[in-house]
Amino acid sequence: MDFISNLVIQVIQTLYHFLGSVGFPNYGLAIVLMTIIIKIILFPLTKKQIESTRAMMSIQPKMKEIQEKYKNDKVRLNQELARLYQEQGVNPMAGCLPLLVQMPILFGIYYAVRDFQYEGPANFLWMENIANPDPMYILPIVSALTTYIQAKQTMPPKKAGDKGQDGIMGMMQGQMMTYFMPLFIGYISLSFPAALVLYWIVMNIMQIAQQAYINSQMDRK
Repeated sequence: MDFISNLVIQVIQTLYHFLGSVGFPNYGLAIVLMTIIIKIILFPLTKKQIESTRAMMSIQPKMKEIQEKYKNDKVRLNQELARLYQEQGVNPMAGCLPLLVQMPILFGIYYAVRDFQYEGPANFLWMENIANPDPMYILPIVSALTTYIQAKQTMPPKKAGDKGQDGIMGMMQGQMMTYFMPLFIGYISLSFPAALVLYWIVMNIMQIAQQAYINSQMDRK
């Protein structure tokens, strides 16, 4: 984790000095560029995760049928699910592995941006110091909004048949993630350094754009 944090700090400093060499020395802009670069580098993992998640969602009706049919026979249930995965070419672990790889990187970025020591002016746009919380609360609002858009974007489409207990529970859990998480992120962003909230917003925007691109590519197939 320390290695990743130190590497992120070096990247921010390098980008800051590069921006200074072209007449725009600004730590906020350096963090924006750093986040964009990292999301581009991690795009193959993001693509793999999204494709796997969509594939699992597409076979959910068949999975529910098997689970209902063999609910009293765990051995047969696992055999039939494994056969379904093989027939559909789906690996249920494929969506988790890219996320597990990305998590240490994202945590390293989080700690690096949160504890970053600025060597020069840390102003950005309307903020005099991005080491402090946004005094106008604009970033917390945008962080909540982009988190909400991202959550809505990843929600599976509602189906007319999802009116059983599992469908209701899934809908309630989805609504909790869709509405509670953005409010929570917006609330904690009020006290977080503006630089950290800026990183979160740019990361969300990149994720939304990448998700939309991957969805459009998969829908054409």
